[in-house]
Amino acid sequence: METMIRIRALRHSYEDVLALDGVSLEVRKGEMFGLIGPDGAGKTTTLRLILGLLDSQKGELDTCGLVPAKQRAELAERVGYLPQRFSLYGDLSVDENVAFFADVHGVSGWRPKRDELLGLLRLAEFRKRLADRLSGGMKQKLALACTLIHTPELLVMDEPTTGVDPVSRREFWKILTRLQREGMTILLTTPYIDEAERCGRVALMNRGKILHLDMPEKLKRLGTGSVLEILALPKRKAAEILAGHPSIADIESFGERLHASVPSLSPDQSAKLADELGTSLRNEGLDVKSIRVASPSLEDIFIAKIRSEDVAGKAAAS
Repeated sequence: METMIRIRALRHSYEDVLALDGVSLEVRKGEMFGLIGPDGAGKTTTLRLILGLLDSQKGELDTCGLVPAKQRAELAERVGYLPQRFSLYGDLSVDENVAFFADVHGVSGWRPKRDELLGLLRLAEFRKRLADRLSGGMKQKLALACTLIHTPELLVMDEPTTGVDPVSRREFWKILTRLQREGMTILLTTPYIDEAERCGRVALMNRGKILHLDMPEKLKRLGTGSVLEILALPKRKAAEILAGHPSIADIESFGERLHASVPSLSPDQSAKLADELGTSLRNEGLDVKSIRVASPSLEDIFIAKIRSEDVAGKAAAS
């Protein structure tokens, strides 16, 4: 398959801070590729280098067959970029914002394309509304319309749905899925693991390195043992009690529930432990709503890998 982005052994530093440490990856034409990792993992730096907004210091990099830092103007015509904070003009209407970005990119005959995008994004009935008077989700969809007005081959987005309400986030993803089906290549960063699972391939990043890169379903196989999904009140007291159990390696909070990782136990052993823990928590006066055995989710695996990497990094530093 044709490669849209090719990175080999990329390193980048900000003064004495190493942001990227030997990153290598390829993004294929027509795929949706996700970068996930905690703050400071190197995700945004990777995007900026891909777009030519930063000069690469060491390693090899090409985007759409171009050297980003040297062919930035040419690359800008082939790539759409949606940063974390897109600069909409609040005193311009929806129509006027899209028209402005069409003019910036030198797009001729842009009105039919604008109408198509506003229809796709369900913004047509708001086209005369000022951007400052749009909701957060609508602003993000308008930003996407402005990014797509010049019909890019590659769409690059940095956490595009952060701060967007759940309904708008779902609509946004429907649009991205449609764009990919129509042949657009999409590279994005996201803090939401459920969004990462929608990507064809995902790279887990931490401390400037790629820990794992594969399809989400294959990354899930990296998990060992089981996870106990526990709903017990009060949750904090439940976590304190569970933390002292020798079979539980880690506990994370997921909304109302706790996920207790038991990597050394078989499913049968995990089920037996779940019954024992339920009895123990009830004996301590807790209201145990449910305890069930589940396979580790991508989020469970991701957190475990990040934590393991951080522990190894601290041990090496000492």
